[in-house]
Amino acid sequence: MNFTDQTAVVTGGSRGLGRAVCLELAKGGANVVLCYAGNAAAAEETAKACEALGAQVLAVKCDVSDAAQVKELMDAAVARFGRIDILVNNAGITRDGLLMTMKEEDFDAVTATNLKGTFLCMKAVARQMMRQRCGRIVNLSSVVGLRGNAGQVNYAASKAGVIGMTKSLAKELASRGVTVNAVAPGFIDTDMTAAMPEAAKTATLASIPMGRLGAPEDVARVVAFLASGEAAYVTGQVLAVDGGMAM
Repeated sequence: MNFTDQTAVVTGGSRGLGRAVCLELAKGGANVVLCYAGNAAAAEETAKACEALGAQVLAVKCDVSDAAQVKELMDAAVARFGRIDILVNNAGITRDGLLMTMKEEDFDAVTATNLKGTFLCMKAVARQMMRQRCGRIVNLSSVVGLRGNAGQVNYAASKAGVIGMTKSLAKELASRGVTVNAVAPGFIDTDMTAAMPEAAKTATLASIPMGRLGAPEDVARVVAFLASGEAAYVTGQVLAVDGGMAM
């Protein structure tokens, strides 16, 4: 897939799925604007890996739940590269716990980053992409947003909300040549899943028909497809990359 002369903004781009997405887009020739929340060392490592593939990279620290910081992020991207062609909303956090013991601040934190952050980033690029009469927005949801999961009411709510926003904005922007789609990863081998208790990992693995974890690259390749010209007639869709979990 060819992304030459295109600029991609990837939130949560320093590690895990975000890093894999940055590298996949860089391989295709995209300029990469890498947004990270706080791990500057990981962001620098990802930036260098993208540059080694020939990409121009801009790393920006940004809290996606803060509208002012999101505006600064997008303004910096346009100032450096002149346009934004691709937005990948990958930034996400978890604060797991059963509903009866879940703290209100844990619900608020997860929805602020995962749901509100996606909203703010889409809003910040929508006008730019409408003026260009082209653009690709790819939102990272989750298999948990499709089927729920005990102990993750806050995370499930945020990721289900991402799907609703994806479909709604796809209808708003379709006539302007802008597509909006979502990817719903399943159990992927990342730092987030590595932190799960062993019993939970074993139970989750047993629920995957393919019988194995996914790799970040499995997700990144699907994101890249939806961000490409090959997916120009695909919008408002949710593609599960989950080894069959959501069937």
